[in-house]
Amino acid sequence: MGSGSRRYEDRASRVGAWIAGAGYHLLTGGGAGVMDAVTEAFVSVSPRAGLALGILPADVESSGACPPSGYPNSWVELVIQTHLSERGTQGDGKFSRNHLNVLSSDVTIIFPGSSGTASEARLAVFYGRPCVAYLTSDDQLPTLPASIPVESSFDAVIEFVQNVLKSQTR
Repeated sequence: MGSGSRRYEDRASRVGAWIAGAGYHLLTGGGAGVMDAVTEAFVSVSPRAGLALGILPADVESSGACPPSGYPNSWVELVIQTHLSERGTQGDGKFSRNHLNVLSSDVTIIFPGSSGTASEARLAVFYGRPCVAYLTSDDQLPTLPASIPVESSFDAVIEFVQNVLKSQTR
């Protein structure tokens, strides 16, 4: 989960490629920025076992619950269209697909972002879901809940994910 405008490609690409190489699925919000960069890196790994899933918001301005412009990004392989239009500052509202993003993920990795990313972090805490922030400093997401660990090292993020997944398979 991360910025819908900035790619943070150095971090997002490493994580996407690692997830694919580890044989997991990748779930994002299906948009631009970090979502695009991590998904591009994920689908670039061959062979791989997992799919790139995108849970999309609805565009309230159009009929038929179509996604907003720019959704899904061109790398998403399995689109999950929703009727849920709230995002950004309303990202933890009851009509936001962010609930699905967090609840459908085994682990949430938070990248730099703004209000929508912060809402996903709050939802992970609210639902008691495992979550780690891959940030170089706390100021990359100032409203990050204090209970979410912040890691600046790729290896530390991967170790967190592996530990969570190991504990879930017992």
